[in-house]
Amino acid sequence: MLAFLIRWGITTIAVMAAALIIPGIRYESTGVLLGASLLLGIVNAFVRPVLLLLSLPFILLTMGLFIFVVNALLMLLVSSVVPGFVVDGFWSAFFGAIIVGFVSLVLSSFFRASDGRVRLITHHEGIKRADARVIK
Repeated sequence: MLAFLIRWGITTIAVMAAALIIPGIRYESTGVLLGASLLLGIVNAFVRPVLLLLSLPFILLTMGLFIFVVNALLMLLVSSVVPGFVVDGFWSAFFGAIIVGFVSLVLSSFFRASDGRVRLITHHEGIKRADARVIK
C-alpha cells in the first residue's frame, strides 16, 4: 500500500510540474490533479502495455520515438475522461508527457532500491569495497 501511495504521489508531482511548465496543461483543483494522476497511473499500468505491443512495428521503425506519441495519446485520453483536467492539444500532451516521464524518473530514483522494492533510499548497505589493485 505504501508503494502505491509513493507512486501516486510521484505521478501527482510530475503532472503538477507539467502543468506549471507547459501552458496548454491545466487543472482546476487539487482533487482534479489527484484524480488525473491516479487515472494516468492506472492507464499507464494497464492500457499502455497493450498499446505498446500493438504499435511495436512503429516503435521499431522510429527507433523508440513512437513511445512519446503513445504517452501523449494516453495523456489526451486522461484529459478527455477527467473533468477539470485540460490538455489543449497533441503538442501540449506530447511535451507534457515528456516532462511527466522525466520528473517521474528523477523522483522514483529516490525511492527505488537496488532489489526493485519501493522505499526511501538513504544509503546502500550492499555496496562493498573492491579488493583490487591498480596496475600502472
